[in-house]
Amino acid sequence: MILRSINVDSPLLEKALKVAIAVGIPLFMFSCKTLDQDKSKHPIDERIISGGTDNYFQGILIYDPQKKDTLYDRNSKRYFTPASNTKIFTLFAALKTLPEKIPSLKYMAQNDTLFMEGTGDPTFLHPFFKDSSLIKLAKPYTHILLSLSNFKDTRYGPGWAWDDYDHYYSAERNGFPLYGNVVHIHKTDSLQVTPANFREKVIPLKFVRNREWDQNTFYFDPDRKDTLETPFIGDSTLIKKLLSTALHKEVRLVPDLPQIAKQTMYSVPSDSLYKRMMYESDNFLAEQLLILVSSTLSDTLDSNKAREHILATYLTELRQPPRWVDGSGLSRYNLFTPESMVHVLNEMYREIPRDRLLGLFPIGGVSGTLKDRFKGDGQPYIYAKSGALGNTYNLSGYLLTRSGKMLIFSFMNNHFTKSPQEVRHTMESVFEWYRDHY
Repeated sequence: MILRSINVDSPLLEKALKVAIAVGIPLFMFSCKTLDQDKSKHPIDERIISGGTDNYFQGILIYDPQKKDTLYDRNSKRYFTPASNTKIFTLFAALKTLPEKIPSLKYMAQNDTLFMEGTGDPTFLHPFFKDSSLIKLAKPYTHILLSLSNFKDTRYGPGWAWDDYDHYYSAERNGFPLYGNVVHIHKTDSLQVTPANFREKVIPLKFVRNREWDQNTFYFDPDRKDTLETPFIGDSTLIKKLLSTALHKEVRLVPDLPQIAKQTMYSVPSDSLYKRMMYESDNFLAEQLLILVSSTLSDTLDSNKAREHILATYLTELRQPPRWVDGSGLSRYNLFTPESMVHVLNEMYREIPRDRLLGLFPIGGVSGTLKDRFKGDGQPYIYAKSGALGNTYNLSGYLLTRSGKMLIFSFMNNHFTKSPQEVRHTMESVFEWYRDHY
């Protein structure tokens, strides 16, 4: 009977067989364990194995929040590169700290002078939000004084790929964003450039890059039919110039604001920013959200302080503390476990009204980055955030079963060499099984 507990995959198998033969124990006893193992396998195991997942790293956790029951667990305590699943933590941080409207600006007025400093709000003159609250605020004042000294972060996150500098998704971070920190160029009868200040910096030329590495010189293919969106290099002088143009008033830079009470100006509804970040997987909005979070903690704008505060205040129960280095997930330095993802998703599920929460996530087959993926059979069932980098595809969020139950999941895939479509096919077969059987 001792041999009944020996795993057939054990390195002791050969020795055990010799002992069995020597003492005359029937060899069928070894097959009992094998049969028991087969019977105990979860139906999902076969789907994963048939998906050819043995040569890359995969972590899965599926959880029932009503029963507080783990339904499936595969490497959920191991660390993965999360890519844009990082935005789930950024969303959690914003929901915990920011009010219903985005705190856009801190200011004070003395006679005909307006003093102001930024909070990191990314919506001012952004092409999607088109917020112009500051223009209305500044209108009555003759003198506009701006301090940029409260921004203590870096323009790029740690571990970002240097050669992404001219792509929209790598826009710079700062404390006073304008126009989304991006130049928009398109051609109608003539070349249209926003902000117009860069019109003379655009060269009509098909070139391998959209912008020079170290200067605001841009290249636009004259045959291009769509709009080119490429980040500009920002500094205090450029911010002053762009803001002066937008306000139609001269803006002067000052090192600090007077030591008197500040007021806060608010811009767009916060959920509109969260939804845009999650639906479009907008890296710039994610990075600026963490800077906004830091603005609620002190006068210093620093995303590091925001991350440290969230982990130390709201996520002390995480059993695998993440390595969380940016807001967007652009950096491969980020490391999160599926268990940590599910923990945060569950916290939001407990605290945020269901309709509001699910409305912030892309819906499979319906919206955002999942519009053409995980469609179901006419009835949406996946509400989740994807995360993709080279050889990486993750999805974490909520799964609605046919019986009406809500499950929380994190499904992370790292280091695969097959196509992302093949990886998603395996994931979809797992999701559909839970949709149909639970």
